[in-house]
Amino acid sequence: MSPQVTYDDVIAARELLADVVVRTPMLDSRVLSDVTGGPVHLKCENLQRSGSFKVCGAYVRIARLAEEERERGVVAASAGNQAQGVALSARLVGAKATVYMPEGAALPKVEATLGYGAEVIFAGRTVDQALAAAREHAEQTGAMIIHPFDHPDVIAGQGTIGLEILEQLPATATIVVPIGGGGLAAGLALAAKTLRPGVRIVGVQAERAAAYPASLAAGRPVMVEPSTTMADGIAVGRPGEQPFELIHYLLDRVVTVTEEEISRALVLCLERAKQVVEPAGAVGVAALAAHPQAFEPPVVVVLSGGNIDPMLLARVLRHGLAAAERYLALRVRLPDRPGALAGLLADLAALRVNVLDIVHERFGSRLHVDEVEVQLQLESRGPEHCDEALEALRGDGYELVVG
Repeated sequence: MSPQVTYDDVIAARELLADVVVRTPMLDSRVLSDVTGGPVHLKCENLQRSGSFKVCGAYVRIARLAEEERERGVVAASAGNQAQGVALSARLVGAKATVYMPEGAALPKVEATLGYGAEVIFAGRTVDQALAAAREHAEQTGAMIIHPFDHPDVIAGQGTIGLEILEQLPATATIVVPIGGGGLAAGLALAAKTLRPGVRIVGVQAERAAAYPASLAAGRPVMVEPSTTMADGIAVGRPGEQPFELIHYLLDRVVTVTEEEISRALVLCLERAKQVVEPAGAVGVAALAAHPQAFEPPVVVVLSGGNIDPMLLARVLRHGLAAAERYLALRVRLPDRPGALAGLLADLAALRVNVLDIVHERFGSRLHVDEVEVQLQLESRGPEHCDEALEALRGDGYELVVG
C-alpha cells in the first residue's frame, strides 16, 4: 500500500480539522433497511460546510502550505464541490484562490465559489480539461495547485470521514462510497480498514463516467473518456495515482449505476430521507436500491454532496419520477364527436390518475377523418397503479400507445 498516506496522517488531519468542519449526522433509512433486510444508515456529508466532504481535504492541503507558498495563492479545478472547498479553505487561511471550472458548471456552485472570495475561470467541458488549465496557471504564476484527489494531504483529510463513520456506528459491516478521482474512497478505506479490517468498502461510479473498473482491470490508472452524466461531480476520466494504489488494495469492489438509477435515488433521498443530494452524492443510494441483496448490513451509505442546481433538480426529479413509473405518457385515439374527450377524462378521474398535460390533435396524416389523437402526461402513484390504469382503459375499449 501507498507509503505516502498512512493512518497516522488521517489522525493528524482530524486534529487540524477539529475547529473547521462539522461532524455530519448519520441518519437511519427505513426504506433502504426494508429492502436490504438489515440496518442502513446515511452519512450526510451533504450537510458539511460548503455542501460536501471536499472541504476536509482542501483545508488540510492548504493549511499545511508554507507561508511563502500561501502568498503565491492557490489554484484548483472542479465542477463545483472542490471549488467551494478550496475557496472556503483559502479564505480561512488568508490565501488568494483561483478556481478553473468546466463550461456549464452549475450556477449555484459558481456563485457559492465566488461568494467565498475565489476568482472563477471557465476552461474546457470536463474536470480533466479544467485541471489541465489549472496546471498551466500554476506553472505560469507560481500558485500552488490544490489537486481535487491526488495528494496525500487531500486523501488524509477525506479519510477523517471513515473515522467518523466507525465512531458513529461501530458495527458497520459495509460502507458504500461514491468514486470520482478516488480521494474520498481511498482515504475512507484507509481509515476504516485500519480500525476494522473486516469492514467491506464498496465504491460506486456513474456508468457513463466509470474510469475505475477499466483501471482496476488493467492494474494501473487508465484514461476513459467520460460521457455526459448528471453525476458531474464524479465525472473524472482518469483515477489519481495515489488514490488508485489505495483503492486497488483496500476496496472490496467497484460497481456502476445508470442515469435512471441515479435519478430514482435522488427522488428517494428527497422524498423519504428529506435530504437534498446532488447526483454524484446519490450514487451510493442508487447502487443499494438497485441491488439491495448485494450489500451486507449494517450498511452506511455516504451522501457525499448536496450542491445541486435547482433547475437541474427539477429536471432530475421529473426524470426520476418517470423512471419510478410515477409519470405515464399516453397517446389515445378517440372518435371525433362531442363528449369523447370529456369521457376519457372522466374515466381517468375515476381511476385516480392525475392529468398533468394534454394535447388534442385533430389533423394529421395518420389520423382518419373521423378521429382525433389525444397526447397525455399523467401522474400515478407508482408501477402497480400504472398497470391497473392501463388495463382498465384497454378494457373500456381505448386504443393506447404508451411512451
